[in-house]
Amino acid sequence: VEESAISLWNWAVTKHMGSVVNDEQRAKLRFVACRLVCLCEGSDPPEGTIRRQILMCMKTGKGWIDIGKADLADGFLEIAMSSTEKLYAKLLKGSDGEADIHVHKADVEKNLFKVLSYRAESAVAQGDFQKAMMCVQRCKDMLMKLPKETCYLSILCYNFGVETYEWKRYEQSSFWLSQSYDIGKMDMKYSVGKEMQAKVLRLLATAYFEWDSNLYLDKALKAISLANQENLHPAGCFLKIKILLKSGASDEDINSAVAEFLHHKMSLDFCLNTAKLLLEHGRESVGFDFLKSVAEQFESSPDLGKITLLHIEFLLQNKRELLAKQKVEEIIIGHCTGKQLLPEALNRLHIILWDRAAKLYEAKSYSEALHWYNYSVSFYTPGQIDQNLAKLQRNMSSCYLNLKQIDKAKETVKEAERCDPNSIFTKFSVYKIAVMEKDTDKAVEAVIEMGKLAEKPSQYEDKLRVDENTGTNLLSLAAQIALENQQQIVAIKALEYLSEHLQDCRQLFAALKCLVRLMLSKVMAENEEKSVTYVLNSTFSAAHKRLAESLTEEKFTGDTRILDAHWFRKVAWNLAVQFRGYPEKMRDFFLLSFKLSQFCPSDKAVLIAQKTCLLMAAALDLEMGRQQVTPSKQTELLTQALQHLQACKEIWKVLKLTGDFAKDPTDTLLLLYEFEARSKLNDPTLYNLMESVWEQPQIEVKTLEIIASLAMESPARYPVLCKKALKSALNLHRKQTVIDAVKFSKCLHSLINLSLPTGLTDLDACVLQEVWDYFEDALSIVSSTDAYPEMEILWLMTRAWNTGIFQYTVGKYKEAEQWCGLGMRFLNHLGSLKKSYE
Repeated sequence: VEESAISLWNWAVTKHMGSVVNDEQRAKLRFVACRLVCLCEGSDPPEGTIRRQILMCMKTGKGWIDIGKADLADGFLEIAMSSTEKLYAKLLKGSDGEADIHVHKADVEKNLFKVLSYRAESAVAQGDFQKAMMCVQRCKDMLMKLPKETCYLSILCYNFGVETYEWKRYEQSSFWLSQSYDIGKMDMKYSVGKEMQAKVLRLLATAYFEWDSNLYLDKALKAISLANQENLHPAGCFLKIKILLKSGASDEDINSAVAEFLHHKMSLDFCLNTAKLLLEHGRESVGFDFLKSVAEQFESSPDLGKITLLHIEFLLQNKRELLAKQKVEEIIIGHCTGKQLLPEALNRLHIILWDRAAKLYEAKSYSEALHWYNYSVSFYTPGQIDQNLAKLQRNMSSCYLNLKQIDKAKETVKEAERCDPNSIFTKFSVYKIAVMEKDTDKAVEAVIEMGKLAEKPSQYEDKLRVDENTGTNLLSLAAQIALENQQQIVAIKALEYLSEHLQDCRQLFAALKCLVRLMLSKVMAENEEKSVTYVLNSTFSAAHKRLAESLTEEKFTGDTRILDAHWFRKVAWNLAVQFRGYPEKMRDFFLLSFKLSQFCPSDKAVLIAQKTCLLMAAALDLEMGRQQVTPSKQTELLTQALQHLQACKEIWKVLKLTGDFAKDPTDTLLLLYEFEARSKLNDPTLYNLMESVWEQPQIEVKTLEIIASLAMESPARYPVLCKKALKSALNLHRKQTVIDAVKFSKCLHSLINLSLPTGLTDLDACVLQEVWDYFEDALSIVSSTDAYPEMEILWLMTRAWNTGIFQYTVGKYKEAEQWCGLGMRFLNHLGSLKKSYE
C-alpha cells in the first residue's frame, strides 16, 4: 500500500508538471497518497519514513491552502507538527554528542518554521487572526537561528496585509504590514530590499488612511514619509499629497511635498494626475504653479498639449472663462503655425469645447455657445468630410435657429448634409428649418427620410448617441414641433412613422390617440375618403395589434390596457355612426369597435355594445348585398352577415342572463337578418329555421309580413314560405279586437297576388277555390267597416272580374259567371267610383 501511495504521489508530481492534471486535481491526488502513507505508519517508523511523511503532509496542506480550501489543510499540518516532534526525539536518541544535537535541532527547526508559516496562511484564509498571529510570532522568534528566512516571512506578512486590506479589515492589515516592515529590518543581509520595504509602507499608509482618515492621519503621514525615504516612488508622492490635502495642510507644506519629487524625472501622466488632485481640492495657487513648472519641464515633449488642456479644464471649472479662451486661442494659433496637438489631445480639446458650448446652450446663451463651437470649427480644414464636423454643424444650426437666424442655420445644415447626408440627426435639422419656414412639403419629405433611417440605424452613426430609442425620440420630437407650429399634415406624417417604431405601449397608445384626433379633425374639415381609409387600416389596426401583444407585457398594466381599449372602441363606434352614407366603412368601424371591446371586461354595457356592433355589421352587409353587386360579392357579403349573426347570438345568450329584455327587438332582428341571408344564399337549413318561427306564440304581424316580402326578394324565391307567412299574418289580423282594415288589405293584396298570378288562365280548381276564399274574407271585412281603402276594393273588384273574363275566354262559362258576379258584389261598396264601373 505504501509503495502504491508513493507511486501515486510521484505520478501526480510528473503529470502536474506536464499540465495533465490541474492544481485541484493534484491536491486531491496528494490527499489520497498522503492519507495512505499515514495509515501505513508503524509504531516505530524509521527516520526516512518520518521525513517523507512530514514532507508529504506539508505539501498536501499547502496544496489545499493554494486552491482556497484551507480548512482541509489543518489536519495535515498538525500531523506534520507531531511528526516533526517525533523526528526530533528520534534524532536525539541516536545522536553522539552536543554537536550532533545542534545539527539535528537546526534541521528540525527548518521544518517547524515551514509548518508554522503554512498554519499561519491557513488561519488567515479562515479568518482566525489570533491563531495566525501566534504562528507568525513563533516564526519570528526562530529567525535568530534561521536568518535566511527573514525575506520569506516578511513577504508572507505583506501578503497577509494585502489580503486583509482587500477584505477591508484595516486593523488586521495594518498589523501584518507593520510586522512585514519590522521583520524586513531584522537582518539587513537577508532583507527584502528598500523597494519592497517602501511598497509595504505605502500600503500601510493607505490602510491607515482608509481605516479612519481622521484618527490615523498622523500614522498614515509618518508611514508614507518613511516609504518615500526608503524609495521615492510616484505612488508614494501622490499618496503623501493626498494625505496632506485631507489633513488640511497649508499651501506651504504641500509645496514642500511637491518640491520633493519635482527634481526627479516623474512621468507626465503622474504630474497631470497630481495637478488634478491639487485643483480638485481647491488648491488653485499650488495647482496652477505646479502646472507651469510641469509645462517648463516637458516643453519639448509632443504631449505638452495635455498640460494646456488640463489647464483649460480647470480654468473653466473655476469660472475663469477669459483665461480659458486665451489658452484656446493660443492653441488655435499654434495649430495654424505648425504646432499641432497630437490626435488624442485634439479629440480631448473638442470634447472640452463642445461640453462648454452645450452648457451655455442649456443656459440659453446661444451666441456664447456659438463662440465655443466656432473654436472647434477652427481645427477643421475647408472641405473636410467628417462625421464629428457634421454634428458640430448641426449643433451650431440649433443655436442659429434659437437666435431666429434662419439663413445661417440653413448654411450650417448644408454643411452637415455634405459631411453626413445619411444621418437621422441631419434630417432632423433639415426638418426643424422646414417647419420654421412653414415649408410643408420639405418637412414631410424630411420626416419620411427620418422614418426610413429609424428602421435601419446607420452603422456609421456615433454609438454613444444612437441607440434603439433615438429614432422614436426624434420622431416624437418632430411631431411635437409640428403641433406647436400648427402644421397638422406634418404632425400626422411624423406620428404615422412614430407609431410604426414605438415599442413602449404607453407611448405608442399616446401617439395613436394623438394621430386619431388629428385625422378626425382632418376628416371633419375635408371629408377625405383616403384619410378615413388610413385611420381604419393603420391606426386602429395598430391599436388592436398592440392591445393583443400587451397582454404579455408586465409594464403595461391591466387598468391602462382597459382604458385604452375603451377609448379606441368608443371612437370606432362614433366613426361608424358618422359615416352613415358609406355602408362599407360604417360596417368596418363597427367591427373594429367590436374587436377592441374584446379587451374590455365583459360587463353589461360592453356586452350590449358588442351585440349592437355585430347586429349593425350584419345589417350593413345585407344592405350592401341588396345593391347592384356581382353574385360572388353578394355571396361573400351574405356569408359574412351570417358569421356576425352567429357571434351576436352567443353574446345575446349571455346578455339575456343579466336582466329583463322583454321589449328588446334583438330576437326579431336576428331572425329577420338570418332569414334574409339564408334565403338569398338558397340555404337548405332555411326550412328548419322557419319551423321554429311558426311555433312562436308571440310573433308579430309585421315580422311575418317582412318574412313574406324577403321570401320573394331576388335572388330568393320561396313562394310557399311567403304564402305561409301571409296566411299567419292574416290570422293574427283577424284575431285583433278591432281589425286594422288598411294593414289587412295590404296583406290580403299580397296573398292574392302570390296565389293568383296576373295573366294566367289555366288555373287549377283548388287554387281558384283557395283564392275565392280570400275574396270572401275581404268581402266580409269590407261589409263590416267603412275603413277599407276604396282603391283596394276597386283592385279586388277588378281582379275578380278579370278572373271571370279569363274563364270566359277558355269556355268555362259557369266559373266566369261566378267570378264576374263576385266582382259585382264589390261594386256596391265603391264610393265615388261606383258610377264609373257600374
